[in-house]
Amino acid sequence: MDDRFNTIAGWALGAGIVALGASIVTGEIFHSERPEKMGYPIEGVEEEGASGEAAEQPIALYLASADPRLGEQVFKKCAACHNATPGGANALGPNVHAIMGAPLAAKPGFAYSDALKGKGGTWTWDAMNEWLKSPKGFAPGTKMTFAGLGKAEDRANLMAWLNTQGSNIPLPPPPAAAANPAQVAAEKADQPALGDKAEDEPVLTEGQAAKQPEGRVFGEGAPTVAGREGQAKTKSE
Repeated sequence: MDDRFNTIAGWALGAGIVALGASIVTGEIFHSERPEKMGYPIEGVEEEGASGEAAEQPIALYLASADPRLGEQVFKKCAACHNATPGGANALGPNVHAIMGAPLAAKPGFAYSDALKGKGGTWTWDAMNEWLKSPKGFAPGTKMTFAGLGKAEDRANLMAWLNTQGSNIPLPPPPAAAANPAQVAAEKADQPALGDKAEDEPVLTEGQAAKQPEGRVFGEGAPTVAGREGQAKTKSE
């Protein structure tokens, strides 16, 4: 009985070893790497963001309709590090009262990073826009940890509000609308642009002209001699 049991157990163990070995060999043969992105693409369905966002317009365009009251709400994201109080103390970030139009990295008593001090210039509308959009992009190496404001409208509203806090520098003029290239080319050539239609000038044949008073023909279809009298006179001459 024991011999028979041992035999069965041996066969079962052997079968298990064979199955395990086959599994390992099969795995090595048919091994495939895990894809970086799981799932299957569905034809005709565009991935989110694949079409790309619309190109951002110049900040002057957004500033033309900016609302300082909305900008004050946006500033709450900055209030943990900054204040705009006249004569207010610096905190984790410098006091930003009268910041628009002021020199970069010039608030007294604040330890600016070398990256920002090395930029030079003033806080123009464009400079402040780039800073608010991405501090690290504007001044790589800055100590500013804020990621930035992605929406141009938020940046414009915030700058409009900052401008009311002791700066009051003039807003930039809104960008002029792009001219029609065909119109520009036509003006240069002193010709009507494509699509412009000159006044129609009627062209009559001699047969049509005969029905007019005195049989006179004008325009491109006019004969060299007008009317029958003229023709007769030509023959007699």
